[in-house]
Amino acid sequence: MPRNVYGPDHEAFRASVREFVERSLKPRAEDFITAKSIDRAVWLEAGKQGLLGLDIPEEYGGAGADDFLFNAVAAEEFSKFNAAVSSCFGIHADVCPPYIVDLGTEEQKQRWLPRMAAGELICGIAMTEPSGGSDLAALKTTAVRDGDDWIVNGSKTFITNGYQGDLIIVAARTDPSKGAKGITLFMLETGMEGFTRGRKLDKVGQEESDTAELFFDNVRVPDANRIGEEGRGFIAMMERLPQERVGAAVSNTAHAFQILAETIEYVKERKAFGQPVGTFQHNKFKIAEMQTKLEVTQAYVDDCVVAHAKGELTAVDAAKAKWWSAQVQNDVLDECVQLYGGYGFMNEYRVARAWRDARVTKIWAGSNEIMKELIGRDLGL
Repeated sequence: MPRNVYGPDHEAFRASVREFVERSLKPRAEDFITAKSIDRAVWLEAGKQGLLGLDIPEEYGGAGADDFLFNAVAAEEFSKFNAAVSSCFGIHADVCPPYIVDLGTEEQKQRWLPRMAAGELICGIAMTEPSGGSDLAALKTTAVRDGDDWIVNGSKTFITNGYQGDLIIVAARTDPSKGAKGITLFMLETGMEGFTRGRKLDKVGQEESDTAELFFDNVRVPDANRIGEEGRGFIAMMERLPQERVGAAVSNTAHAFQILAETIEYVKERKAFGQPVGTFQHNKFKIAEMQTKLEVTQAYVDDCVVAHAKGELTAVDAAKAKWWSAQVQNDVLDECVQLYGGYGFMNEYRVARAWRDARVTKIWAGSNEIMKELIGRDLGL
């Protein structure tokens, strides 16, 4: 079925993103794996191309697109190249800016947004802690008021852009007596005394992604670095998680579509018993099932993207898109590995790396089980 989501401006932007991928990302693909991060020069190139400031108003150096469809286009094209790179750019450009744009003071916007749009400040968001991930209301990192400052103690883990990030949105407990209503958001910056990072984490997949542990030992954070009202951090995260989850759904679907397309070409050429392996009925039926499942998934995700662009996407519908697309992505890529046979288990083949990269999508941005819990509650269960 033809997609009717994107207009001429979106497709022109898609061509620009593709050109950036071909020119600046593909030639450096192996370098990203070796370094376990994206080179800062690439971040600056992405900034110059206008790819990092779609959610940032023009007066602060961004594109001021005010249209999530452009974000979705970028996510699709980055994901077709590499899921890890898409994640790093997505956290920086899609997930983090709305916190500052929506909740930040004028001084904060002037201080951080232009450099984020330019790729000069790499941003991440630190929610997950060693003691728990999906249960954000139970976080243990604390921030205690000390005059005009806050003293932050605790740790975070699995933080994308955590190792080389210059600016990290940190969720901390400011009033232990109030539960979820006692959480506040702060911007921690590189160079703050007591703010340190662990090693780049050695992950099963997504090797190109800069993922790290963060440690806070009596970090003195000025109140001027507080984002939003005191005690409203949990609400702020809940309000913005749907964008992260629909963005994940866009990436999951595009990633699976790309690898399936490459697999189809492979099984047309690879022969066994004197004929292409794709012509065997079992394989043909499997591919037909995967293609159909992905197209149906794409239709729902597209509807969610349009709804979010209109400000109408509910948290429950975003949860549906997130868990379903992650499950379909993993199912499809597992079948693709099988179709490649032994070669599908070799790292030199993209399908093998894609299979490993996809596994985390059922865990991050809220595990699939938590997504189903949210949906079940909405059904009165």
